Amino acid sequence: MSIKFLLVLVLLSYHLSCREELARIYTAEIVSAVAHLHANGIMHRDLKPENILLDADGHAMLTDFGVAKEFDENTRSNSMCGTVEYMAPEIVQGRGHDKAADWWSVGVLLFEMLTGKPPFVGGNRDKIQQKIVKEKIKLPTYLSSEVHSMLKGLLHKEAGRRLGSGPGGSDEIKNHKWFKSVNWKRLEARQIEPSFRPNVAGKTCIANFDECWTNMPVLDSPVASPVAANSNFVGFSYVRPAPFLQKPSPLG
Repeated sequence: MSIKFLLVLVLLSYHLSCREELARIYTAEIVSAVAHLHANGIMHRDLKPENILLDADGHAMLTDFGVAKEFDENTRSNSMCGTVEYMAPEIVQGRGHDKAADWWSVGVLLFEMLTGKPPFVGGNRDKIQQKIVKEKIKLPTYLSSEVHSMLKGLLHKEAGRRLGSGPGGSDEIKNHKWFKSVNWKRLEARQIEPSFRPNVAGKTCIANFDECWTNMPVLDSPVASPVAANSNFVGFSYVRPAPFLQKPSPLG
């Protein structure tokens, strides 16, 4: 899904408790995006509603790659990262994780779109982590048996048995019966029009952003250098050479 620029974006969290059909299209687009990342050796590791945005045409897109990491199929990461409600059990337990952790988060997103909240909530951070590791998922009876199967597959606590973690990779998810009606070629060509399209007045329109974001004060990044930081070095153009280009020190 390549787009030259993003217009006004809408958080998926505004569409909680949506119909299964709408959730199916959003989830399919998220699956397609995550599969593309994995095919290029990248784990996102922080999938959550705030990081799933809608473009001006209503298509879902991923953002915020602050904790994304390159990987290969033979290694596991031991970083404790992500947002607790969306963390896979193996991340919570510090057992090391791979791309299967992203599929767990996709399952949490789907559950939240359909019910209005993540599957494991309540209490403090420690209690939520305990629930993620120990509690069984409780699926509402009003959801179809097909989406029940999808959620059970994505939210399997054993990473190696999770849907999408097998030899078939993302095709295991794309071929699931809940996605039977999805034409993946048309979807990835952006030819399936979502039923919701945000009302966008122009590139600078902020009408679709919650005021909690637009009213936030603009603060300098804590890692940004002050404008005056280099005032004592005006006119200098020295750049430290890369370490591998430097000769070994005679002092050892």
